[in-house]
Amino acid sequence: MAILNFFKALLLLLSFSDLLLTALSTGVGINYGQIANNLPTPSRVAYLLRSLNISRVKLYDADPNVLNAFSNSNVDFVIGLGNEYLQRMNDPYQAQSWVQQHVQPYLSQTRITCITVGNEVLTGNDTQLKSYLLPAMQNVNNALVNLGLSKEVFVTTAHSIGILANSFPPSSGAFRPDLAEYLQPMLNFHAQANSPFLINAYPFFAYKDNPRQISLEYVLFQPNPGLPDPVTNLNYDNMLYAQIDAVYSAIKAMGHTDIPVKISETGWPSKGDPNEVGATPENAALYNGNLLRRIQENEGTPAKPSVPIDVYVFALFNEDLKPGPASERNYGLYYPDGTPVYDIGLQGFLPHMDYSSSGQKKNVISIFALLLLSVAYLLFT
Repeated sequence: MAILNFFKALLLLLSFSDLLLTALSTGVGINYGQIANNLPTPSRVAYLLRSLNISRVKLYDADPNVLNAFSNSNVDFVIGLGNEYLQRMNDPYQAQSWVQQHVQPYLSQTRITCITVGNEVLTGNDTQLKSYLLPAMQNVNNALVNLGLSKEVFVTTAHSIGILANSFPPSSGAFRPDLAEYLQPMLNFHAQANSPFLINAYPFFAYKDNPRQISLEYVLFQPNPGLPDPVTNLNYDNMLYAQIDAVYSAIKAMGHTDIPVKISETGWPSKGDPNEVGATPENAALYNGNLLRRIQENEGTPAKPSVPIDVYVFALFNEDLKPGPASERNYGLYYPDGTPVYDIGLQGFLPHMDYSSSGQKKNVISIFALLLLSVAYLLFT
């Protein structure tokens, strides 16, 4: 009987880990930022992501070291073209040259599926940069068309949730009026190019700014009564889904119903400054862990129940050189040495970054030993 209970507990533990690994390999991608001086080499990162079964990665540039390190892998890449390039990309010839240099050479071995042109440009203060954004997107897309690559690589940009003037109730979601002149033609571009609308959404910021009025359970996907939309009578039990549907409503208000919304960044910091309420490893584990479980279930938002949520979690590593408050340097799921920052069911199945044959044997032994310890705990407590 004890042996039977042992194997039942072992299967239960493996099933839990498998659920999270399945989520990571389906609807969830990871943001791989590199604003740090202590990160592992791209080849080691490739090994780490293979061990986690992560198959979608978003970069903020087109780092050739990363793209080469993932040659012949099963990873789909989103690569970035930074804001500093936008003015140059208004020249069609420079856009063509950029694609030929940073995209075309890698496609035979590394799967690049998307280029984000600029990041959170419309919520910045640079009016000239805003005017460069759409022409840059169009020129990069035209370059892909000219090279016969537009069927496998699409073009978009990533926006802050701050482009919304109203986000609740979701059915009344609307873009800021001062951004309409940029967003209307951009939405027309998305519709023609069949590319998604990307949003960086962080419920953490809303909670940090107003913890007395916003329920922690509501932002962490924890059980709560939810908030009803009085127009549609749909109930929202978490803020992220409400934000997604608010973006869909804002897009619809501008005449489009066929543009998918994807979350290009979301996450929760494990540490912050004293005034950054809620930035703890416990809350980060709840936010990302609960999000992964929901993604694994292929659920949609209340307004789009048949459209699975598409999310890129921010971020793979803590980045020690990021400016700003302490939270900015503490969004990572992992420390640079490859150990988890907190427990969402993956540590113990994460191989150490050791490529020697003896190291690989140690990985197997370590994982098995941790399994045995976990099972023993289940059996004798």
